[in-house]
Amino acid sequence: MKKLPRLLAAASALSLALTSVAPAFAQSKKTSIGKGEGQVDIVAWPGYIERGATDKAFDWVTDFEKKTSCKVNVKTAGTSDEMVALMNEGGFDLVTASGDASLRLIAGKRVQPLNISLIPSYKNVDPRLQQAPWHYVNKQHYGVPYQWGWNVLMYNTKVFGDKKPTSWSVVFEEQTLPDGKSNKGRVQAFDGPIYMADAALYLMTKKPELGIKNPYELNETQYKAVLELLRAQRKIVGRYWHDAFVQIDDFTNEGVVASGSWQFQANILGSKKAPIATVFPAEGATGWADSTMMHSEAKNPNCAYMWLEHSINAKLQGDLAAWFGSVPAVLSACKGNKLLTDAGCERNGLGSFEKIAFWRTPTTKCATQGDKCVPYHKWVSDYIAVLGNR
Repeated sequence: MKKLPRLLAAASALSLALTSVAPAFAQSKKTSIGKGEGQVDIVAWPGYIERGATDKAFDWVTDFEKKTSCKVNVKTAGTSDEMVALMNEGGFDLVTASGDASLRLIAGKRVQPLNISLIPSYKNVDPRLQQAPWHYVNKQHYGVPYQWGWNVLMYNTKVFGDKKPTSWSVVFEEQTLPDGKSNKGRVQAFDGPIYMADAALYLMTKKPELGIKNPYELNETQYKAVLELLRAQRKIVGRYWHDAFVQIDDFTNEGVVASGSWQFQANILGSKKAPIATVFPAEGATGWADSTMMHSEAKNPNCAYMWLEHSINAKLQGDLAAWFGSVPAVLSACKGNKLLTDAGCERNGLGSFEKIAFWRTPTTKCATQGDKCVPYHKWVSDYIAVLGNR
């Protein structure tokens, strides 16, 4: 839990800026790409920047380094809040930011507007993502779409048998599972404050009388109901996870049988013949759409722009989607990739784009609740309290 004070400080520092995310109009000053500086430093989600160390088939770094002479250095982060904290500290060129971090980074002036003309392949990006509101602000591009996906419900098929779970209730409420045992201590929850949106999404169906219209827009009454649910859930959660590989081990060796997860973990476990499956519950699911953004004080902007162009080539996009269990930002990658296969994009959620509640940063300004919503810094402090059983 050593990271929590840093995350709370980062959230508090940006809370005022997030009341209305509308930074002053800025223009990219970069008009050309010069010689590479020799390296590029990236903050990324685990599994996002692979050089074949885990599996030789998945390597989109080595070729880039040979072609550009830009050495790729990666610092992994397990939550969006950790990414924001690292970008606040500085020393990085790029970050693979999800929607619940990107607007904070823009509002906090931690990332710079990009000159898309220096990224020729941008025209190949899925049109639904090219001007997505989580990275396109005041007619300026602040990010290059990378991948997107859903937060699935992962479960142990031996425990559930032919009675697969259809609701998020299996991780939110104490109950007897199909194997005759309680779920207490056998389920997990994500340890990032944005997980509160998962609880809100569940309550949209469970308690429609609350009037929740958007899981990221909660008035005080709705927010209190979410906190009540999460405090009750605390009694049954065996571990709050953020490290994908720790969760994989927990499902393999520690008796965990159900949790919200990424398709990445399910794919890894599936490759090991573990009794694991995933489901898109009846209440729907949250999801993430990630964009690669450049630090406002990037020391290696030339190598950074080279990586931004490299990051959206079809081969990398398809390989990454196969590895991470995500959907490419470049749809042409969905066909003809041996690792992903032509069925891979549909398997990873391509057809559910409109059904996913994509992560974004909660602010006081909110259309569905009359601009009287609980802001993200409150989510952070209260979720820390939940984790601490307070």
